[in-house]
Parts: sequence; C-alpha cells; structure tokens
Amino acid sequence: MNAFIMRMWRKLKHTLRTQVQLLFKTVTVNPDSKLAESVSVLKPILATVIIPALNEEKAIASVVEYALRDKATGEVIVVDDCSTDQTAAIAHAAGATVITSSMLGKGASMQDGIAAAQYEYIVFLDGDLSGLQENIISDMVKPLIHDGADFVKASFGRGGGRVTELTAKPMLKVFFPELAHFSQPLGGIISAKTSLLKNLSFESGYGVDIGLLIDAFRKGANLAEVDIGSLEHDSQSLQDLTSMANEVARVIHHHSREAGRLHVEQITEMYEVQRQATASFDYIINRQKNRSKLVLIDMDGTITPNRFVVDLAHHTHTSETLDALLDNHKNDAGTRSKRIAEIFKYTHRNQFEKVAMAMAIRPSVIEFVHQMKCDGFMVGIVSDSYFIAAEIMRKRIFADFAIAHTLHFQNDICTGELKVNPDFLPNGKYVEELICKSNVLQRFLSKKVKPSFKEVWAIGDNVNDLNMLNLADKAFVIEPKTTVFQKHKHITEIQSFTDLVKTAATAD
Repeated sequence: MNAFIMRMWRKLKHTLRTQVQLLFKTVTVNPDSKLAESVSVLKPILATVIIPALNEEKAIASVVEYALRDKATGEVIVVDDCSTDQTAAIAHAAGATVITSSMLGKGASMQDGIAAAQYEYIVFLDGDLSGLQENIISDMVKPLIHDGADFVKASFGRGGGRVTELTAKPMLKVFFPELAHFSQPLGGIISAKTSLLKNLSFESGYGVDIGLLIDAFRKGANLAEVDIGSLEHDSQSLQDLTSMANEVARVIHHHSREAGRLHVEQITEMYEVQRQATASFDYIINRQKNRSKLVLIDMDGTITPNRFVVDLAHHTHTSETLDALLDNHKNDAGTRSKRIAEIFKYTHRNQFEKVAMAMAIRPSVIEFVHQMKCDGFMVGIVSDSYFIAAEIMRKRIFADFAIAHTLHFQNDICTGELKVNPDFLPNGKYVEELICKSNVLQRFLSKKVKPSFKEVWAIGDNVNDLNMLNLADKAFVIEPKTTVFQKHKHITEIQSFTDLVKTAATAD
C-alpha cells in the first residue's frame, strides 16, 4: 500500500514539475503564433515614463524616484528643455535617462520622449508634482491593457484650476460635449499607446494636453479616465494663467473648426489679434523674473546666414518679384516692407512655419543662448522680419522672447497686410523713417522696468542694427554687410558664435 502511495506521489510531483517548467522556461517561438501570445502574457507589462522638464531641480528627483518605484515602470526618460538649473544632472543621478529637447516647448519634448521610448505604453508625468499616491503608473496603464483604452487622462482630488473651470470645460461643453465629463482636461498626467501618439498632433505650448485629448477623440481612439487621488502642482502667475487660457481656447477653436463644429469666423479673427499681442513688449516684460541683464539678437543674417523672406520667396516661387523690390532703392524701408508682405498674400500659415523651421542656424548659437541664460541674462530676438518666423526661431534656439512685425492671417491665410510693431517706434507713434530696433531696446531701458537692466549685449550684422548696437554695453557684429561698423570702436566683429560663447564664459 505504501509503495503504491509513493508511486502516485512521485507521478504527481513529476506532472506538477513539468507543468511549471512549461509555464516559466524561456522559449523561442514565432512571434505570430498563438504560443507567443500565451508566453507574452507571462512577461511583465512595462511602460515608458516620460517627464518633460524645464528648470525643475527642486522636484525632479522625487518625481523620477517615484516613477521608478512603480512595478509597471520599465524606464524613465526626462526630456530637458534646455534648463538653466541642475534639472538634467539631478534627474540623471536619480536614475532617469536624460535627453535634451530638440526644440523649446512641452509638445516637442513629449514627441522627443516618444521617439526615444522602448515600450508600447507611455505614461507622461509633470516634473513639478508632489503628494502622489503610490502605483499611479500601474493604475494609468491598466485601462490600456485590460479595458481596450488607447488614451487615458488622470483625474485627481484637487478641483480644476481657473483656466480649467472658466475656459476649458465651458468650451468643451459647447464644441465637444463628448469630452465634457473629463474632470481634468488640461492635466499633464496621461497614458497612451505609442502607436496612437505617433499619429497625433502636438501643440508647442500650454494647449498641448487638451489638444491631444481632442485629437485622440477625433481619430476614433477609445478614451478613459483614472482617478489617481490627490496631488500638488506649483502655482502659476496670473500672466501665465492668461497665456494658458488664450492658448487653450485657441486649440479648442482650431479643432472645432477642423471638425466642422465652428462657424463663427469672428472668433478666429479674435485669436489672431491675441497671437499678435504676444509679439509686444508689454507681454514679454512679464517674463523678466527679476533678471537685470539682457541680450538682444538680430535674426536675419545673424542667427541665420540667410534672410527669411528670401527663403520664403524661393519656397513660394516668388523670388523674381522679391528681387525686384529688394533692388528698388527708391522706396523707403517701411514702404518696401509692406510691398514685400503683399507678395505673400494667399500663402498659408503652414508655409511660413515650414520655412522658418528649415532655416539654417549658425553654429554655437544655441550654446551661446544657453550660456547667457545660465548667467542670468534674459535673451531675445529682435527682428525686422515677421513675428511668425521669429517666434519659431526663438523656440529653436531656446530664447526667452521674440519681438518682430506681424502679418495678418485670416483663416490661416496671409492677407498680405503688415502691421509694424509699435515697440519699434518712438513712444509708439507711427513715423516710417523712425522705425528702429533701438526703440525696442529703449523700452527695456525705460525707468518703468523693474528691476532695471544693468547690462545689455546686442548682436547684429547690418546697418539697421547700428543704433541698437550703439545703445548696448557690449555690441558685436557677425559677417557685417557694411563697413560702417568699422567707425565704431565700441562694436566688436566676431567670426562665429563660438567667439561669443568664449566671451560669455570669461565675462565677470
């Protein structure tokens, strides 16, 4: 009897051991087979956590460490937006993979993170979070795995902010009622499948998160919402909240129009005016943040070897018309600028943006801008060209602001109308012969600005930069287009921006 029992016991152990080995041994199978599907279920489902960050040295380590503690985290990627503090170094030390964003703006950083991700599931976190409950990464990934969701937004205990309650939610109720139930449509904690994210459009500014939500909906994705308890965010200034509200509203209106849900053209015009307002000194000076040093850089011929209008004319096949105007010295600068603008009438906004994105940037420009920002300078572009191009160039070189003239667009089509930025005029009064970049610098040097700017650098290349350069404490020209600079000992000729990087590094 005992022998019989022992034989049965050995047989049972053999059967159990065989089953366990079949379940857990490493096998090589055809990835398209049913066996591959069953084996993959046994592997842990991991996600890439992406954290776009700009000057988040106070909180970034705790956010990275939090993400790494979650069992669903396969890797953490911090996309540094050219921070001037120790964000990148601290994130790396905390265990994250750190990459530098290809362009200033959260949207570009998110896309850079996606491109570097190893896993199909992506979770986005903000770099300034605190008070997080455990396992949020796992909770955000579960609907993607088990419930068939493609895109998940987090909801949390803290009530929606002012922009959420006064702008985003009311507009969603009107234009996208299907999304009105999302409690935090502007929240930056998102999970999604990489395959979906690569087909979505990423806004560059404050509207990126709600833009992704609406775009995912419009593309037929399955959406879900997960309650993650409560959390804390750094508060924002009233000026930043105003900019956020404007950008969120613009993004919602854009998607509404694309979806055929918007028919009030006056709204488009209203937001065109708001976009133009961001080119003004009054908007920009709110970003000073107690800095008392300033760098102003010309765009055409200085940051870029070429002129934007020349590249745009080549792109739109209007070079002959432009050349005729550039060669006609009978017109004053103001008249010539207005006539050049008329050349691009009926050109879509996308064409302006495409050319601005493609323009070559001189070597070491970005390094110089970063060096100056680290040294406490406010860095901006001042250009006689168009704000739509200067603003893109600003983001490409990671500068703080851009001041330029504005073209009028209607339904994203250029009307050919040029509006001279009043900051280029003395006291804002329009006199064509007095349009000058030095008036922009005078605004920064105004006694009304607090704190006052104690040190100013300026860089240019042509005679239209001369007066601005003469006002600066340190002035430089690169590949000068005129010999007039030789008469001004105050102005230093440089061969490249590498010279400026060295100068900045050795400056007191």
